[in-house]
Amino acid sequence: MQRPGISLAILAAAATLGAGTAAAEDKVYGVLMKTLSNPFWGAMEQGVQDGAADAGVEFYLQAVESDQAAEPQLNVCNTMLERSPTVMITAAINSTNLLPCLKQATDAGIPVVDLDANLDHDIAKEGGVDIAFTIGSDNEAAGAQGADYVVEQLGADAAGPVLVIEGLSGNITGQKRANGFANRLTEIAPGLEIVASLPGDWDRAKAANITNDILTRNPDLVAIFAANDTMALGAVETVYAAGKGDDVIMVGVDGNVDAVESIKAGRLNASVAQLPYLVGKQAVERVGKVLAGEEVETFQYVDTLVLTQDVLEAGTEPLLEFVK
Repeated sequence: MQRPGISLAILAAAATLGAGTAAAEDKVYGVLMKTLSNPFWGAMEQGVQDGAADAGVEFYLQAVESDQAAEPQLNVCNTMLERSPTVMITAAINSTNLLPCLKQATDAGIPVVDLDANLDHDIAKEGGVDIAFTIGSDNEAAGAQGADYVVEQLGADAAGPVLVIEGLSGNITGQKRANGFANRLTEIAPGLEIVASLPGDWDRAKAANITNDILTRNPDLVAIFAANDTMALGAVETVYAAGKGDDVIMVGVDGNVDAVESIKAGRLNASVAQLPYLVGKQAVERVGKVLAGEEVETFQYVDTLVLTQDVLEAGTEPLLEFVK
């Protein structure tokens, strides 16, 4: 029964199982994401479906209405746990909101997989949660790639103010992306000064407002790095409305479909594509090793790709196949 205020996107996907795969019939994977309204999670959902089909396992997938709905996500997690899944594959909204549910999973002997690197392993351990493995992009490296691109466009000797729009306050993913960007920028172009680093809460409108405020204070702004594409596109709207589209380098993270269209149109300059399709697919594939008692690496990273207009128009990069 659906709880009030919670949108459950449930996909009970059963692969066609042939002879000799009876053991797989008993394996049902529980997959808990944030919100499927974000194209990033929609692409990961597709990867989960394809991974489950290839592995010959059943799964059910649930999500909440927004990527800020921490308490509703915990409620959904608890409901999922009542079905006693073989494994819990979760993308927590923050480092702590799912810990009570995931501790119950650990106590019940259900492996926990950290999808898209949203759990802090030290905090999880203190909370009694065993994480089988984390799979996702290296978020600090993704932020660093964003800085590399900015400096490629402006030059290592460039100077000027830069804005960083972080993710949801307390979310480890956004923090790592922002930190990776800031650290690399300081290292390779010390003349580029981050004049503000503010949480945009993954929200397009809030990012647009932040950009307007900082652009008003710093009309000579030279670059904006946003910790996801949704916020980057909000920044793009503000920058172009101010008539400064040609003056500010704007970079997002995720490589979602809306960002790709903006890049093709010559508005957003670049996005560090995380290839969420591969994250979802490989998460499901590698769970099989855990259930078979095999050792797996604690942190497993999927490739990232800096999408630009040139890269998209050339179409020769092999990883473009996985940009969904």
